[in-house]
Amino acid sequence: MSMDISSLTSSAYGLNSSTSVDADKLKNSIANIDKENDEELMKVCKEFETYMIEQVIKSMEATIMKDEENSSSSYTEMFGDKLTTAYAEKISDQGNIGLAQMLYDSMKVR
Repeated sequence: MSMDISSLTSSAYGLNSSTSVDADKLKNSIANIDKENDEELMKVCKEFETYMIEQVIKSMEATIMKDEENSSSSYTEMFGDKLTTAYAEKISDQGNIGLAQMLYDSMKVR
């Protein structure tokens, strides 16, 4: 008569197969919650990285001297901001900075 370890532990602790199935369901649901939280945390970290890159680009643009003759209109400033945001998103999407990953690693709780 051969017995495997799971049947021994189940009988020793009074567990039946439905208890182990419930435990597996609980384990899977916890894993899904962790996965969703991890995805949300990474999304927020990427958004922060994009914001930081955008601020760096704006600071760099502020150092450029502008001619009074070629002063920009409000439309140019508005579209310039949109372009700066697009550049920041593109840089962040390429993932070469790594700020989002560092934030994610430091904030992830396990």
